[in-house]
Amino acid sequence: MTEKITRRTFTRAGTAATLGLAASRATKVYGANDRIRVGFIGVANRGGQLMTGFLKHDDVEAVALCDVSKSILGKANERLRGKAAVYGDFRKLIDRKDIDAVVIATPDHWHAIQTIIACDAGKDVYVEKPLSITVLEGRRMVEAARRNKRVVQVGTHRRSSPLYTDLAKMTDSENVVGKITVSRAYRLSNMYLSGIGRAKPATPPADLDWDMWLGPRPERSYQENIAPYKFRWWHLYSSQMGNWGVHYLDAIRWLTGELAPASICAMGGRFAVDDDRTVPDTLEAVFQFGSGRLAVFGQYEASGNPALRNGEIELRGTQGTVYVSARSFEIVPERGGQFQDRKPRMKPMRREAKGSNRDLTSLHARNFLDCVKSRERPHADVEIGHRSTSMSLLANISLATGLRLEWDAEKEQITNSSEANNMLHYEYRKPWKLG
Repeated sequence: MTEKITRRTFTRAGTAATLGLAASRATKVYGANDRIRVGFIGVANRGGQLMTGFLKHDDVEAVALCDVSKSILGKANERLRGKAAVYGDFRKLIDRKDIDAVVIATPDHWHAIQTIIACDAGKDVYVEKPLSITVLEGRRMVEAARRNKRVVQVGTHRRSSPLYTDLAKMTDSENVVGKITVSRAYRLSNMYLSGIGRAKPATPPADLDWDMWLGPRPERSYQENIAPYKFRWWHLYSSQMGNWGVHYLDAIRWLTGELAPASICAMGGRFAVDDDRTVPDTLEAVFQFGSGRLAVFGQYEASGNPALRNGEIELRGTQGTVYVSARSFEIVPERGGQFQDRKPRMKPMRREAKGSNRDLTSLHARNFLDCVKSRERPHADVEIGHRSTSMSLLANISLATGLRLEWDAEKEQITNSSEANNMLHYEYRKPWKLG
């Protein structure tokens, strides 16, 4: 059973736990100028971006790289002038005694196995979002981090934004925008008509270890519209709800001080895009919280026109509405309603991130590196990432079952459907196991 936590009690609990983490750590103690030796697992696309973000910091030494594609691995090592050790099997990288931390940017279905093995090997971990592909995986990742006293940062990099930090302080007080009753966010694009395309099963490229790419998922033939990036549109390996939804739902949880929803309902389907995908091109999920508010996430991939007045996220309060993007926010005061004074109770406000505060990947990497040294909990600690990722995963289950789900956040159980509750995890392909 997990602890019932509000934002304020989570902060207090995190401080106390941090002291315990620092006191009990029996591994290397870092000085301010010590270099942190890092291994990168998954170096295509987002993995390459993370390499850039981490290598901006002088106290990082990239000593090893891992990828199932030899060509991608070679290109990544060229950036390091060929100085890194390279591996096709992540376990060999993790086994190295001279690595302090690993950065994981593999497809979602690999995150849990790799994070747990790394934690058990005494490594700190930066793992990309979504944290996991099942709710049970996420809880096991939290447990692995805690029992091994590891720093685990999840790649929801808005958590390291000074701009969002300032806004969270404002929305924590109802004196600014009043009670927030509805939050909305959208991921908009137009992939009509052909999307990720259609492809026939084929022989995998000679330099790709396709069986290792599949990992715990069922054996199947290679298709060029699955790897290396288009796995995002295949539900066995990822989802757009997880890929993008977790970013926005995490920010909404933070800005409204919520732990978890009480109920979830998602609807959508493949309505317009003609491709091989197994996830919707149009989806809307609604989350209801026990405190009395809704969060809405929409994924529209057949229409790219803006859904909000401004920004990516809207927070509608009784005294004002907030519009948030990655690099700015705007507060628009209410002018009163039918039974209220129409005089604004606050002045409009707009604020933008400046300079280096705009590079959230680098800032998030910096926070992780600082916590590796200090043993403090990072901004996007694994428990935070688990709670936000769970929202996306529950929306996928609601969509798959056609049910509005009732969620017990303490027991992490769906209480109104045994069918849906059985979807909180799946059976891995042998020999892979969940630690």
